[in-house]
Amino acid sequence: MAKKKKHHDENHIDETWLIPYADLLTLLLALFIVLFASSQLDSKKFQQLARSFNSALAGGTGVLEFPSPLDEEQKQSLNREDQQNNQTQQPAYEKKELQQVQGKINQYIQHENLTGQLKTTLTEEGLLVTILNDVLFDSGSAEVRPQDRKLAKEISRLLVMNPPRSIIISGHTDNVPIHNSQFSSNWELSVMRAVNFMSLLLENKQLDPRWFSAKGYGEYKPVASNDTEEGRKKNRRVEILIVPNEPAN
Repeated sequence: MAKKKKHHDENHIDETWLIPYADLLTLLLALFIVLFASSQLDSKKFQQLARSFNSALAGGTGVLEFPSPLDEEQKQSLNREDQQNNQTQQPAYEKKELQQVQGKINQYIQHENLTGQLKTTLTEEGLLVTILNDVLFDSGSAEVRPQDRKLAKEISRLLVMNPPRSIIISGHTDNVPIHNSQFSSNWELSVMRAVNFMSLLLENKQLDPRWFSAKGYGEYKPVASNDTEEGRKKNRRVEILIVPNEPAN
């Protein structure tokens, strides 16, 4: 009986190789199922599913660990989201920067007792610095008065910024008609006041002329009634608009 049992064991075929073979087939089947299903899953779900199979079947890394390709629409969507985030952050940053510039100018106004001559306002267009009450010019003249040139030079130092920003100088008048040898209208007077004041600012070589422009609005943007002398005095003014930088595209 013992010899017969021994003979039977010697002729027995070893089938242990079937176990790893079956495991390999199982892995391949799982791979094909996932690849087929990925066409119906979004990229995030696919990557989550791939990581789950890798962890369960291959101990953490394996053939399923690769990024799912994004189609063109998804890429464009992600790019748009990034651009929107950048554009949202840029205005907030610019507003904070302009508030700091405003604080510096306000400190100068307080220190020099110029509250009746200068005023700052943060608007949707940017930081507006108003030179009040026709401080710089004599009636009917576009030349900055000698006693006010120092004020213009002080303002020019306050406009040195890093990074630089576009600065628009605008001239305004009251509605009293003007007609003299120099100017035929309030339009011309307001434009030349803006240009002359801007030229005085640009004597500061730290300012780049490429960032500056001048406008004249004549009598057509009043801030007070022209029916009184006090109102007309407020309307005769020069404004400096510091424009926030545009978000990068």
